[in-house]
Amino acid sequence: MSELLPIASAGRTWAWLKTELGRRRGRSLLTLLVAATAAAMALVPVFVFGVLVDRVQDGAPPSTIGWVVAVIAAAAVLGGACAGYASFLIRSLGEGILADLRERTIDRALRLPVQTIERVGKGDLLSRVGDDVAVIGKAVTDVVPNLVTAILLVLLSVMTMLGIDWRLGLAGMVALPMYALAMRWYLPRSAPVYANERVAMGERSQALISSMQGASTVRAYGLEDSHLGKIDDASRRTRDLSVGVFALFTRFAGRGNRAEFVGLATILAVGFALVQRDLVTVGQTTTAALLFHRLFNPIGMLMYTFDEVQSAGASLARLVGVVGRRDDTVRVAGVPAAAESTLELVDVRHTYDDEHEVVHGISLRVDHGERVALVGSTGAGKTTVAAIAAGSIVPTSGSVRIGGTALSELPPRELRRRVAIVSQEVHVFAGPLIDDLRLAAPGASEEDAAMALKTVGAADWVNALAEGVRTVVGEGGHELTAAQAQQLALARLVLADPAVAVLDEATAEAGSAGARDLEASAEAATRGRTTLVVAHRLTQAATADRVVVLEKGRIVEEGTHRALVAAGGRYAQLWSAWHGRQPR
Repeated sequence: MSELLPIASAGRTWAWLKTELGRRRGRSLLTLLVAATAAAMALVPVFVFGVLVDRVQDGAPPSTIGWVVAVIAAAAVLGGACAGYASFLIRSLGEGILADLRERTIDRALRLPVQTIERVGKGDLLSRVGDDVAVIGKAVTDVVPNLVTAILLVLLSVMTMLGIDWRLGLAGMVALPMYALAMRWYLPRSAPVYANERVAMGERSQALISSMQGASTVRAYGLEDSHLGKIDDASRRTRDLSVGVFALFTRFAGRGNRAEFVGLATILAVGFALVQRDLVTVGQTTTAALLFHRLFNPIGMLMYTFDEVQSAGASLARLVGVVGRRDDTVRVAGVPAAAESTLELVDVRHTYDDEHEVVHGISLRVDHGERVALVGSTGAGKTTVAAIAAGSIVPTSGSVRIGGTALSELPPRELRRRVAIVSQEVHVFAGPLIDDLRLAAPGASEEDAAMALKTVGAADWVNALAEGVRTVVGEGGHELTAAQAQQLALARLVLADPAVAVLDEATAEAGSAGARDLEASAEAATRGRTTLVVAHRLTQAATADRVVVLEKGRIVEEGTHRALVAAGGRYAQLWSAWHGRQPR
């Protein structure tokens, strides 16, 4: 089972929600006032009906019914208007908070360290920004408005019953302990189930995603049944949790119905006794009984929607857990930019599982403007070292410095301004090509983009597109070749203009035919920059200022291409093997 991202405690979730409401204090108070007015207007007909009963008993003329109808009609109009406006205010307030939370969650997710995403898997994260947001959104639009109205209606009804006669009010409150006991029985049993259900949904998403992403490997090794079994197990667990909580809810509803019966019977019995002693009127007893009966729906709403409320609460805790997650590294704002761009790795070590170290005490210095190539056999640790150098992975120990400043001391924006990485896997975002380029420099003009494309040798094919840089590319648009996508990534690098560039096999996808052109593009994009290159093709190493050879996470050789070939060591073996495979 994969490690999961943090889930906020109930106390921390409520504290977060209180803070968000406090940030919108004026709108929150207006919403509460309008909702309270709507609830009060809903009680007016019941109160007036009780008065009418007493007036009829006193022999009031038939015309009395006229003012009763007028008051009820006025209350209905005002109450309806306030209820509609309150619903609008509650929805807009809730959706505003949710929209802000969703943006902050996605922003936080995009800034999570690479190793964190690798540990938790994408399924847990996607279920939070997908399933959990959907659950909360449904609650905000369908449940919360009715929930707020129900709470206010219950409070005002109890206060009104106490105002009519304290004994009638106490009689109605006899049912409250029964409701409370029902909730006390239900909540501790259902809350963990809802939380587990949300986790199970994340595990199901992870099982689906991992199977789909590795579909070719699954088919190649005939693992379809095994992966389907994992998906079935995750789905079965989610289903069983849902059925279990529904069984709890059914028993909870029976306890609520008993409380309603006892409460109404008590009010009628006490009212009868008080009327017999002329302590209250028939109309007052009628009002109290109708008020309590009127509470069946709001109390039922409070009790029977708790499954949705708890599910939304569990989802909210998962989102707050991501937003409130502490950075794996400390970022200190206000660090001035360095005047030079020397890249240093000092005694860097790294492990992905806290047990097996994959990088063992590497120390490496790349001077300002120098181009250093990392080479080694598969699994030597080249990609890990490159990611550590670029700040994408935080090393288990040791430090990385640019211009004498540790990466751990740089704010995220400053870090990305100083160092950028281009990897073998390049994603082309759907939309106009110019927008894809501006991801690296939002303020870049079309002239800037054209210059960057020209620098990496991509101007000709871009200009040949139907709408040039405004051509829609990516999913649903013009499909770029692997080499074109890499050139696009290199053009982004030019626009970003970092002091340090890290290329992790950035020319590997070009194939033999376009490899030399893409290598020329990479050389042009990094000219004048401090550059660390993970060399897929050893021609990149041959043209580098210095070559560093890695084996099993350690530096075993270092020097110029010519010197290392002459030395006859590990690099010479790699060069001989690679050179022998090249077409003559």
